[in-house]
Amino acid sequence: MIYLVEDDKSIRNLVEYALREKGYEVCGFSDGSNIVDEVRNKNIDLLILDIMLPEKDGLSILKEIREFSNLPIIMLTARTDEFDKVTGLDLGADDYITKPFSILELISRVKAVLRRSKKKDKDDLTYKEISLNTSKRRVKVLDEKIDLTYKEFEMLLLLMSNVGNVISREDFLLKIWGYDYEGETRTVDVHIASLRSKLKETGKYIHTVRNLGYKLGEI
Repeated sequence: MIYLVEDDKSIRNLVEYALREKGYEVCGFSDGSNIVDEVRNKNIDLLILDIMLPEKDGLSILKEIREFSNLPIIMLTARTDEFDKVTGLDLGADDYITKPFSILELISRVKAVLRRSKKKDKDDLTYKEISLNTSKRRVKVLDEKIDLTYKEFEMLLLLMSNVGNVISREDFLLKIWGYDYEGETRTVDVHIASLRSKLKETGKYIHTVRNLGYKLGEI
């Protein structure tokens, strides 16, 4: 599903029609007043976001979304000011198209961003300020690289792959230490404590669930 936020009705209708002709599902909005909640609660593949919007501008919306989501976002605007382009990209936009544009160019950009997103999704996991890349076995907190042991990395990977779900100590032992590991579940607690410490302030997102285990997410 592609969401399009564009206050110019003629442009919005044209882009919606063109995307649907290429087989994409599209939902259009004339302003961004509710778009942050939509992104938070809906399964969206791509957001095409105009900068000049009534009530709330596109850069403010982009900044809010990047606080909790890596949703692919293409900025769409009539502005040609280099400052706006740089600001949008610095805030986390995936691409930037300046009006007037050709529909063929827009479709090409959409396809490219979606391709990059699918490839990235296979390797990257993100929760709030924590990002984990599986292929490079790299963890960053607030863009600072964090060094983890093999077991700590695997524990964080398990937690980030199951956000909101409780992982029991037995599951940690089974999936990370192996079927025949005879250690006590206390070793899980020790590794979790070390992991929390290395994650610094973001370690608070790993919650202890009494008598059950641990989970990453809200209480």
